[in-house]
Amino acid sequence: MSFEPVFSITPHLLTQIERISALRERILAATVDVAWIPALQMDSRARNAHSSTAIEGNPLTLEQVRAVEEGRELPTVPDRARREVVNYFAGLRFIEKNVQKKTIAHEDVLELHRIVAGKVMDQGEAGRYRTIRVKVGPYVPPPPEDVSGLMFELLEWWNHRSRALSPVLSSAILHYRFEAIHPFADGNGRTGRALALWELYRRGFDTHHIFSVDEFYWDDRPRYYKALQDVRGGGEDLSAWLEYAAEGVENTLANVWNRIQRFAAKAAAPRLVLRPRQEQLLQFLRERGPMTPAELWAAIGVSKQGALNLLNPLLEAGLVVREGTKKSGRYRLAPGGGLP
Repeated sequence: MSFEPVFSITPHLLTQIERISALRERILAATVDVAWIPALQMDSRARNAHSSTAIEGNPLTLEQVRAVEEGRELPTVPDRARREVVNYFAGLRFIEKNVQKKTIAHEDVLELHRIVAGKVMDQGEAGRYRTIRVKVGPYVPPPPEDVSGLMFELLEWWNHRSRALSPVLSSAILHYRFEAIHPFADGNGRTGRALALWELYRRGFDTHHIFSVDEFYWDDRPRYYKALQDVRGGGEDLSAWLEYAAEGVENTLANVWNRIQRFAAKAAAPRLVLRPRQEQLLQFLRERGPMTPAELWAAIGVSKQGALNLLNPLLEAGLVVREGTKKSGRYRLAPGGGLP
């Protein structure tokens, strides 16, 4: 037997793919040879890591996830929550490193799961297909003795017949089918979303690695779960799921385009020449995280007004942001060093 996805290319889906293609071309044309692509990439990794782990219940905020990536200490964060995020960043690095891999084998999927789920599983073993029956809400995935064979069929389809489809569709089909098989005892959601991203990378859809589709799923988790469940309740017809996934890609590209426009406008503005004390202030924020005004002027050794004179140009340039009021607020580095 072989895996053959069932779906129809509806007029609505066709229109979505056309809009996605136009948006993607606009983004790629705008980001060729620009120096701020690394900042967009860092921002995208943080958004992907935050969204995919948050869907599974991780409590860290986006700013805390960024702090984890930067290696900053977060003493109040539970070890497991931090480990889940660290693992996901490692999983993203794994798929970026293997973006040119032409054939994906069982061993690659097992290695990705080992990275993503290592030391954070409630049951089973990271990097090994499950040997137990599992239940996901009302859904009961295939028995463990069928997992290896079903994954073999999925990989055969992914490595060969999927190439005839748009990467938007092949990524969505891979995402759904992996979750339906549910090959691991735990960590399937994060691994499945990482595999879907890997497909976009392998097919050259996200050339610069600046898209974070998982944000769309995280923004409305009940709808995400319902979209998966509706396929199972609809005789495995993927048509509606593909429209939903395409909506997510289009939404993601629109958000990226808006970030690019805002960031490009900032890049075109006159550059701020930092004074030594402003560089010192930024270094304090980078090392210590958000600080109150009193903490800042005490650390720099200047008066309150002197600190504000240093801060105001940084706020206007988008390098620093203020949280709360002037009296009780805190200052922190802007995400991505000023990235909107």
